[in-house]
Amino acid sequence: MLSWLANAWKIRELRKRVIFTAFVLALYRLGCWMPAPGVDSVKIKEAFQSQGGTVLSLLNLFSGGALSKFSLFALGIMPYITASIIMQLMTAAVPQLERIQKEGESGQAKITQYTRYFTLGLSFIQAIGWTYLFHRQGVLPGNGGRFMLIILTLTAGSMLLMWMGELITKRGVGNGISLLVFASIISGLYGGLTVWINGNSTERLFFPILVILVIVAVVFVQEGQRKIPIQYAKRVVGRRMTSGGSTYMPLRVIMAGVIPVIFAAAIMSFPPTIALFFPNTQHFINLHFRPTGNLYITLEALLIIGFTFFYTAVQFNPLDQADNLRKNGGYVPGIRPGPPTAQYFDRVMTRLTLPGSLFLALIAIFPVFVIKYAGFSHASSRALGGTSILIVVGVALDTMRQMESQMMARSYEGFLK
Repeated sequence: MLSWLANAWKIRELRKRVIFTAFVLALYRLGCWMPAPGVDSVKIKEAFQSQGGTVLSLLNLFSGGALSKFSLFALGIMPYITASIIMQLMTAAVPQLERIQKEGESGQAKITQYTRYFTLGLSFIQAIGWTYLFHRQGVLPGNGGRFMLIILTLTAGSMLLMWMGELITKRGVGNGISLLVFASIISGLYGGLTVWINGNSTERLFFPILVILVIVAVVFVQEGQRKIPIQYAKRVVGRRMTSGGSTYMPLRVIMAGVIPVIFAAAIMSFPPTIALFFPNTQHFINLHFRPTGNLYITLEALLIIGFTFFYTAVQFNPLDQADNLRKNGGYVPGIRPGPPTAQYFDRVMTRLTLPGSLFLALIAIFPVFVIKYAGFSHASSRALGGTSILIVVGVALDTMRQMESQMMARSYEGFLK
């Protein structure tokens, strides 16, 4: 691995991309520590800690601790992720958006622009909500002008994060949005390690073992794929005869990635959010929607399973894949081209998505069982739990693949085998 990193550092273009990515991530972490104008971060943090787990701890995890300080990047990158998910779902449901997406690069640019506008609206609404919440709790005094300044600052910070993520994707290494979430989760590891070190003897002994087992399971399933053999027939292109060949189509066990987990967590955080803004509902929500309650666990697991199937169907269309394969002169051995191939793809993806969705649900609710039955602390399980490891490992593997592709293009031996 050391020799691989040394070879990667020798490549000037790759070195510039890595340095640029590190620089943008450093600016992101700096913005997470800078409070918004007119905000007392100490009072905000005290009010934040008094709320306990629920939605605040989840949103604070994805914002890298910026929400608990009410900093410039308090909203984090979640508005953009939510807008992207909704736009992808709308593209599959609205025929007009689907036609725009199929227009090539120009259509994709329009969809991206719509996503940015949607992100702006969501950021503005969330900024108003959090400002009102902390004002109602008495930790954010001020007048209308001061509140408008805070709202505009938080909205601008969220849009700046979106731009920084797109810059990383274009000029850095890896997916920029995923790397911002990756940096947010990594920043919370120190707090989780501190709580683990100061925990009881059982937690100090068994928690590292559980973390290692979860990492191994996540890597094993994330890298799991079904290789469907593809055979290409000989074709005449112009005056030339192209020789046929054989290859395979890799279908991943978890094609949807970690998106279903994030989306399900966002939906399950909606009832606790209502309780924060409407105190009359606090008792009912706390009684029926506790993060460690059986109803909460069951609903979250069902949402993850459902969103995994739905998001996989959005990303992988068996009819389009079978049609593209037929147009290129390819076929699956033993399967007739056209609708039979589409039915075959659909059947294979269903059999792959079911265990993948069950795995995602199990990993997501794993910290709840650890807290509830093993007596581990909430902070360490949240910082080093299944969802965090799932995101961190997935982003790390994707970034390594992109770096390896650039290494292989320059005749260097790759790291991933």
